[in-house]
Amino acid sequence: MTTKSGAVYLRITALAAVVAGAMLFSPASSAAASGSGAAAAQEQSVADAAKAKLNKSQFKNVNVAVNANGIATLSGSVELYEYKADAQKRIHNVKGVNAVRNSIEVAGPHVSDKELQEKLVEKLSYDRVGYGNVFNAISLRVENGVAFLGGHARTDVDKDSAIALVSTYPGVKDVVAEIEVDPVSMMDDQTRMAVARAVYGFPSLNKYAIDPVKPIRIAVQNGHVELYGVVDSQADKDTAYLQANSVGGVFSVKNYLQVAGRPAESAQK
Repeated sequence: MTTKSGAVYLRITALAAVVAGAMLFSPASSAAASGSGAAAAQEQSVADAAKAKLNKSQFKNVNVAVNANGIATLSGSVELYEYKADAQKRIHNVKGVNAVRNSIEVAGPHVSDKELQEKLVEKLSYDRVGYGNVFNAISLRVENGVAFLGGHARTDVDKDSAIALVSTYPGVKDVVAEIEVDPVSMMDDQTRMAVARAVYGFPSLNKYAIDPVKPIRIAVQNGHVELYGVVDSQADKDTAYLQANSVGGVFSVKNYLQVAGRPAESAQK
């Protein structure tokens, strides 16, 4: 026998079940499920597009995963640092990718830091020969396979060329580029040429003009001159400084020239 209060309880329980069922199959819940499915489809679409961008032989050992926030993670290995940088650039351009985590390892051959630095310095010395490379003063050091680039470049093209040269060399595991591009200025261009004529035209320094790599490099920023490179003697270093200072319109000269066979010295101002 069911009491009156028990009957009311049963009716309420039944009503609650009906309401819950209605909510389960309501348009709102259906829309939510549909939205979730659309989001998953969009995520998969972005992932497929990212994978298509890496459909090249140099990326055969590279994997890419894209999460719901549009963050792509690259993993695996490549033979050259250039390929690692290229993979990141390709994925970054995929529609729907908001950021890239590049965890790709550069495999390739093992080259000692000393050997790597010597080879890269030589290649950088001859980079852009015939395009005013005397006005590029790009520095390089190698630590644990990582090439650190610094110093000055006359133009963005010179900077990009140096980075590309280092990035494509076997044994380089990573590249940190902090090269400064000198300001664009007609006055600085005139100063560069005038300083070059004053330095390389001096009798005791004329010998340095024979080598196309031009061991005396001249960087100019808003009338301020910096000298880089290696010379044979202290006399040559001092003479180059005096010749650069003699040019009209030069506000200051910093002499970073090193004398062959001697430890690095501080700049002469």
